[in-house]
Amino acid sequence: MVELHPACDPADGIHDEGDAELKAVVCTKYGPPEVLQLRELPKPTPKDNEVLIRIRAATVMAGDCELRGSKGSLPWQFLLRLGFGFRAPRRKVLGQDLAGEVESTGNGVTLFKVGDQVFGNTGLRLGAYAQYVCLPEDGLIATKPANTTLEEAATFPSGGLFVLPLLSQTNIQRGQQVMIIGAAGTMGNIAVQFSKLHGAEVTGVDSKKKLDMLRSIGADKVVDYTRQDYTHGSETYDVIFDVTGKSPFSGCVRILKQGGTYVMGNIGPIRVIRGRWASRGGKRIISGFSSYKKTSLDSLKHLVEEGSLKPLIDRRFTLEEIVEAHRYVDTGEKQGNVVITVD
Repeated sequence: MVELHPACDPADGIHDEGDAELKAVVCTKYGPPEVLQLRELPKPTPKDNEVLIRIRAATVMAGDCELRGSKGSLPWQFLLRLGFGFRAPRRKVLGQDLAGEVESTGNGVTLFKVGDQVFGNTGLRLGAYAQYVCLPEDGLIATKPANTTLEEAATFPSGGLFVLPLLSQTNIQRGQQVMIIGAAGTMGNIAVQFSKLHGAEVTGVDSKKKLDMLRSIGADKVVDYTRQDYTHGSETYDVIFDVTGKSPFSGCVRILKQGGTYVMGNIGPIRVIRGRWASRGGKRIISGFSSYKKTSLDSLKHLVEEGSLKPLIDRRFTLEEIVEAHRYVDTGEKQGNVVITVD
């Protein structure tokens, strides 16, 4: 689990004491993008087992916007606020994915040295929308893939850490039919690339303006969900990965082959119960819970370095443009990743 130094932990709120040495984006309360404000905070100091990372790039994902806006069903909003704070996020600095350089290390650190370029994920402790963050050396960080820039490296952690463990459970085989629903986002584009890597014939489902992008990353077929009900066709699939968790459950089970696997992302308790019941009928249902592990980050790095996974950047914004970045992701038009460059 990622821990920040108590002196700079965003969970404790904004600290006024001490010298203000870093810029960070603070979420003042739940709401629209305008609740995000650029502030100055004390620069963190690493503990013995931590590294201080000078962040050069972060990302804005749909999940970041959901947290900022406390969006979703009432049960989901209750769970979100139970975990992150009822009136406002306890951890004021949002953001999870990052890439940058190790600026200093704690006395006990052996895995990294000053100057190492790294990429990783802060987990539920957040904190990536800032110039600096402290992370434990055995956390979700690794030296960045050698064949990527820092901006490109920042686009991989959340998508890869979520998708790879789940799709690895499906044992995709060459020639199998795989459908990815929500294929053009942070998670979806990696799911498409990973499925193609294993020789599958991939159908990508998303909105019309994103279909050309899906073809460019290898999708064999594309479906515009706004014009076609993809659950009522005659074609069936060996694997269906619903990244969004918004597809009709019964429809997806119907077009799943006997012995096939349906992976549900962003799920609620009712879908979990239905999934367990449906699994008794010869069709396997996997709930989209994926525990992020350092070994998965290492595997992700290897896939990127061998050219099996490629970065997909839609737009870039500066840290000062974080409100505009969140506005754009809120539109649902994002293709791949939105990157925040941190000076």
